[in-house]
Amino acid sequence: MEAPQNSPAAEVAEGAGPGTVTVNLAVESPEQMQALGRRLAGVLRPGDLVMLTGELGAGKTTLTRGLGEGLGVRGAVTSPTFVIARVHPALGDGPALVHVDAYRLGGGLDEMEDLDLDVSLPDSVVVVEWGDGKVEELADDRLRVLIDRAVGDTDDERRAVTLVGVGARWAGLRLAPWAPWVVDEDNGPGGA
Repeated sequence: MEAPQNSPAAEVAEGAGPGTVTVNLAVESPEQMQALGRRLAGVLRPGDLVMLTGELGAGKTTLTRGLGEGLGVRGAVTSPTFVIARVHPALGDGPALVHVDAYRLGGGLDEMEDLDLDVSLPDSVVVVEWGDGKVEELADDRLRVLIDRAVGDTDDERRAVTLVGVGARWAGLRLAPWAPWVVDEDNGPGGA
């Protein structure tokens, strides 16, 4: 599956600079998206900022639901669209999950300051949907997750997911166990 030219992944190809690591993944279903979230939770730690980008219905909340399962947090992870942010405390020794939907917030970090994300960040994993241009100042190191739908058929559940690690924290992003989702540019999903 090729990402459309005006997609979030196409933006990354144009704007990836030094200090970034990019991993391309292919996800075939909502269940796989949730499983990817569980796998991603295994590489996250307190203080991590994760920014999710993708159109409505792309799978941002489904991925975050998997993150919540993987982190072992309390409460059902649902879209925080109407409450802006939800905090899911850890059930064990892991970090809490702070899930933010910045879709309705028009301003940059000024508007986000009311949510006290900078206070939550050191002890939590903060996931922000629609955070591009709004929360980058919270952390020099951050993980951007860009989700693109397949072009054409709107019933297609396939997604191209691009992980973009920004900063030294994410230097080893390619080394994480992303199978079966890794896209080898030469051989398609799963590599050779």
